[in-house]
Amino acid sequence: MFKSLNIEDNNSNSVKQTTDVEKVKCLIIGSGPAGYTAAIYAARANLSPVMYEGLQPGGQLTTTTEVENFPGYPQGITGPEMMEDLKAQAVRFGTDIRWGLAVKVDFSGSVHQVWMDDKKVVEAEVVIIATGATAKYLGLEDEQKYAGSGVSACATCDGFFYRGKDVAVVGGGDTAAEEAIYLAGLVNKVYLIVRRNELRASKVMQERVLKVKNIEVLWEHQTKGLTGDGVVEGAILWKKKGTLEEELVEIKIDGFFLAIGHTPNSDFVKDFVDTDEVGYIKTIPGSSKTNVPGVFACGDVQDSIYRQAVTAAGSGCMAAIDAERYLSEKHN
Repeated sequence: MFKSLNIEDNNSNSVKQTTDVEKVKCLIIGSGPAGYTAAIYAARANLSPVMYEGLQPGGQLTTTTEVENFPGYPQGITGPEMMEDLKAQAVRFGTDIRWGLAVKVDFSGSVHQVWMDDKKVVEAEVVIIATGATAKYLGLEDEQKYAGSGVSACATCDGFFYRGKDVAVVGGGDTAAEEAIYLAGLVNKVYLIVRRNELRASKVMQERVLKVKNIEVLWEHQTKGLTGDGVVEGAILWKKKGTLEEELVEIKIDGFFLAIGHTPNSDFVKDFVDTDEVGYIKTIPGSSKTNVPGVFACGDVQDSIYRQAVTAAGSGCMAAIDAERYLSEKHN
């Protein structure tokens, strides 16, 4: 159902612009394993879900070449293909999938309002937020050049492909330490590239890293660029950049893993939905419920720990079931 919302200029009585308002039962913001799974369950529960895919339809997995750890694909599958399968399943049950970006919300009333691309307001009884998180990168051109060809931001996703090879992990915090240790169990050697002369990781994680024989910590090193013919074959590093001892160092590697954190895509809801200090949406333990009744969160936007396709899909299922139960209780 559509209606028009007139927005007037504060300094005159003239109408400045007209914004369409659409009323829906269930709005899903974001796609990927969490969003598509929520859509499948919501559609089968007759919630008539409307999904806006966002800037990256299919989420982070669309930048992944091979996925071998998602149940149901014994031979593996590419990330884009898997997302197309999930999307087709959501469409099969009646999900209305659209392209669009949520820019702001108003969750102060009983009806939840979401502005899409500053052009339309969607009013929904329930909202499922599945906008994911964006991996932080160093900003090097080579990161884009070798994306999916040696550059990764998820060791547990892609580490398997580098068995017996040499890789590098960038970062000095707990995530970098954890990923270096994980990779060390698979690969021949791990270079841990740390820009300072100490790790930011917790003391326990520092001790664990330093005990692993095939992890070499490169203290006071920064990445200048990557090399290779189509795939990563090496990295050029600055050692002690900006000092009199500065020098260029080259290491031979097959994989380059970023472990400098993720940014949850939650800015547009922060005025109404509780988040932690990083920006991950807080949910009531054991559920997908946020602090706002009728608003649910699933996938990487609320998960700072696992960040896997299968756990995202599971939380999408939870969000749809929570939304259906909320509506059932509301209307009874």
